[in-house]
Amino acid sequence: MPCPHARDPGLSRLSRIWSSRRFGELMSQGRGGQERSESHEEDDRKVRRREKNRVAAQRSRKKQTQKADKLHEEYESLEQENTSLKREIGKLTDEMKHLSEVLKDHEKICPLLHCTMNFVTIPRPDALASCLPR
Repeated sequence: MPCPHARDPGLSRLSRIWSSRRFGELMSQGRGGQERSESHEEDDRKVRRREKNRVAAQRSRKKQTQKADKLHEEYESLEQENTSLKREIGKLTDEMKHLSEVLKDHEKICPLLHCTMNFVTIPRPDALASCLPR
């Protein structure tokens, strides 16, 4: 909630400071030098703690950025590998189709497939020789 004094133009800057919580704390401590030095030490501790927190936050953000970069690189690498494997699958599928067609064409003319001796467990070398290309 905004400060109610901020809307009142009749209040001077000094009166807003006097009504602030910090000024009230200072006034309650009195005007002694020891209270001021303790307050100064406390302020120094707060400043050091804030600086330490700021550095830790920077480190954390840097670590998150590095992790995101590493994941992105891994993603890119896997995408490239996936593309390469899909290409290889395409080539192998084409080769399989071609070899299936060659086999079908060969089956039409192969004497071994039409021979009654096909049911013999040991094939004859001369029968195999006639089937092979010359």
